[in-house]
Amino acid sequence: MFTPKYPTPDTAPPPTAGTPTVHTPVPITPTPAPVSNRPTVQLTPGSVLVLAVGGGGMVLVVGAVLVSLLLAVAITGVSVAVVAVVLRLLVNDLHKGR
Repeated sequence: MFTPKYPTPDTAPPPTAGTPTVHTPVPITPTPAPVSNRPTVQLTPGSVLVLAVGGGGMVLVVGAVLVSLLLAVAITGVSVAVVAVVLRLLVNDLHKGR
C-alpha cells in the first residue's frame, strides 16, 4: 500500500554527454515596429509642475500617516508602562498589609 509507484521509463535513452548536439542557426529577419494609434503624452511645463506638486503632497500625506501611527504606538507603550508601575505599587501595598 505504501510502496512507491514509479512511472514507466521512456523508450529512447537520454543523450549522453559525449555526443554533441548540432543546432542549425535560424535566420532572423527584422520586423518593423507596430504603429500605435494612441496619442503620445506631451508634458508641458505646467503638467510637470502639477506632477511635482502632487508627488510632493503625496509624500507629505504618507509621512504624516506614518508619524501618527508611530506616535500612537509610543503613547500606548508609555501608558501600558505607567499602568504596570501603578499595579506593582498596589500589589506591594497589599502584601505589606497597609
